[in-house]
Amino acid sequence: MQRTAVNPVSWSKEMGFNQGELVTGHTRTLYCSGQTAMSADGKPLHEGDMAAQLALSLDNLQAVLGEADMSLAHLVRLNVYTTDVDLLFPHYGVLAARLGAAGVAPATTMLGVTRLAIPGQLVELEGTAVA
Repeated sequence: MQRTAVNPVSWSKEMGFNQGELVTGHTRTLYCSGQTAMSADGKPLHEGDMAAQLALSLDNLQAVLGEADMSLAHLVRLNVYTTDVDLLFPHYGVLAARLGAAGVAPATTMLGVTRLAIPGQLVELEGTAVA
């Protein structure tokens, strides 16, 4: 697989994402359902704690990727849904740091939503990965 960043502007790279990702030569694409701060047995965790929910949501996304023999390095698209954009921003560095450590800056969209499917959840991560 070859990835080519598409950035007609440069400001997004400073925030840890590319405006676009051109992917060629891949053989597998994984579309991940939204991942939240849920335990392995389906219980919501860390109610009201954005930092902990963001970290666990990312752990859960990594687990899905791992089951497909992929990692964060394979993410080409990441959608971030949150019930509180202002609360998420101070913790966004956790996400950006883990993506940076994986050497990836996927095309990313952040959306503020009224609520998520599970009451008490503040953030949900949905990704597309290619290998």
